[in-house]
Amino acid sequence: MRLRLKGTHNGRTLLGALLVLACALAAIETTAGMSQTNSPANPSTQSTAALCPVVYPDDQTPYSHGYHYTFFGNAFFINDQGYLLTVAHVMDTFRDGGQPYILVNRPDTPPRLIKVTVIARDLQHDVAILRATPNPFAGKYLVSFLSLASEPAARGESVLALSLHPKNLQNAESFEAERENTSAGSVLSYETTKLDPASPAADVFLLSHPVVKGQSGSPVLDAQTHAAVGLVEGLWLRGVTLSSVKAALPTNTPGAAVPIHYALALLQQNNIPYRSTPSAAAVVAPNSSVQ
Repeated sequence: MRLRLKGTHNGRTLLGALLVLACALAAIETTAGMSQTNSPANPSTQSTAALCPVVYPDDQTPYSHGYHYTFFGNAFFINDQGYLLTVAHVMDTFRDGGQPYILVNRPDTPPRLIKVTVIARDLQHDVAILRATPNPFAGKYLVSFLSLASEPAARGESVLALSLHPKNLQNAESFEAERENTSAGSVLSYETTKLDPASPAADVFLLSHPVVKGQSGSPVLDAQTHAAVGLVEGLWLRGVTLSSVKAALPTNTPGAAVPIHYALALLQQNNIPYRSTPSAAAVVAPNSSVQ
C-alpha cells in the first residue's frame, strides 16, 4: 500500500512500514557551542536558540505583524558558520522552485526571516544540510548550535525532544513568538523501512512518545549528554490502513527518528564541521574549524 504525504501539508511515498511524516520533534537541553556575542542567558534558551522553523513567506511585503508564512517543519544549527540539519522531506515543497526561509529570533525585537540554501541531500536516509545566508552568528541574533552524538542511541536510552511551531498554523505571522513542545521518552527499538521509494531501505529508531504535525526535522537528544542522536521523521505506522491514517491515531503510536550517523556521514562527505559529544570520541569533519 502507498501513502502520499509531504511536510506539514501534502507528502511523499513510503513503502513497506509506513512512516506518517509529521513535522518535527526538536532538541532540548544541549551542550551546543554558542557564539559568545549572541549567547542567550540561560541553558533552556540556549537550546531553543539552535532551532529554526522552516517556512515560506506568503506576503511580498511585511505588515504590522510581519509576514504571513507557511510552516513546513524544523531545522537546527550544527555550527557557527550557519549550517543546519533537517530531514529532507521538509524541503520537498521547494524541489520545483520557491525560496525557503528560516525564522531566527533576535534580542528585544521580532524574529526575522533568513534565506536558506540546500547544500546536500541524502534521500535514502532522509537527511538534508542547509545553510543560512547571511550567517546569523555574525549578527545580533539569539542563536546557538547543537552538539552531535558520535555514538548511536541505544535501546532503552532516555531522550529529550524540543520543537517549535507557530501558535496558529492557519494564520502564522513572523512577528509572533513560536510555541515550544518538549517531550521526554526513550528509544524503543531499531527498525528498517524505505524512506525514499527509489532507494534501498534504511534504519530508523522508534520513540516511546508519538510525534505530532509540525515536528519533522527536529533533533532528538540524549538525556544525559544532551547531544543530538537523531532527527524526527514522523509516526511509525506498521500495517495501518489508509482509512485509519485519516482518522484519529492511537495515543500510543510511537514516533520514528533518523539516526544521527546518517547526518554525520553527509556532513563529512561535504567537509562541513560540527561538534561531537564531549564525552565520546570526537568525530569531526576534515578541515573543521569547530573544536
